[in-house]
Amino acid sequence: MKINGNEIRIGNVIMHQDRLWVAVKTQHVMPGKGGAFAQVELKSIIGNTKLNERFRSAETVERVQLEQKDFQYLYSQDDMLVFMDTDTYEQLELQTDFVGERAHFLQDGMMVTVEMYEGTPLGISLPQHVTLEVTETEPVVKGQTAANSFKPAVLENGVKTMVPPFVGVGEKIVVATEDVTYVRRAD
Repeated sequence: MKINGNEIRIGNVIMHQDRLWVAVKTQHVMPGKGGAFAQVELKSIIGNTKLNERFRSAETVERVQLEQKDFQYLYSQDDMLVFMDTDTYEQLELQTDFVGERAHFLQDGMMVTVEMYEGTPLGISLPQHVTLEVTETEPVVKGQTAANSFKPAVLENGVKTMVPPFVGVGEKIVVATEDVTYVRRAD
C-alpha cells in the first residue's frame, strides 16, 4: 500500500531502497523556505543499521503489511525455540537470539504472535504479563514498608527484578515482559 511521506508513523514498516525498515522516530519539519517534510529515523529489520531520511509530502513510499500469526510455544532445543501454528500444526523453529532476553519468559503452552513478511519471521510478541514464582529475595526489614522502596529478587526463570518489601520467597507475582518490572501479586 502506497502512502505519502508525511503519513509515516512510528512503528510503520516500509520498503525503502529495496529493504524493509521500521520507523523509529518521526518529526514533521516546516522550514521557512521550501516545502514541509518528514524527518524519519529508520531501523533496518534485517541487520542492525539505521538511516535518517527526509520524505516530502509529495513522495510516496510502500507501507508493508506484516502478517500476524498466533503460535504456541512448545519447547527449546539447544539454541532453537520451537513453536507450533495452532491452525495447521506446522512447527516453526527460531533462534533464541531472535527472541532475545524475552526468551526467559517463554512458558510451555504460551501463545505468542509472530510477525511475518512473505513467510519470513521478522518479530515476535509475547503476552504483556507473565506469572512467576520468587525463588530468592531478602527478608522484610521492619519499618521499611512505610516508604515506597523495592528490594532485589530472583524469579524461577533466573531473571532478576525489583519487588516491594512485602513479597517473600515462594510467592507468585505478575511481571511485565517488556521491561521486567513487578506489576502485582498473582491471584
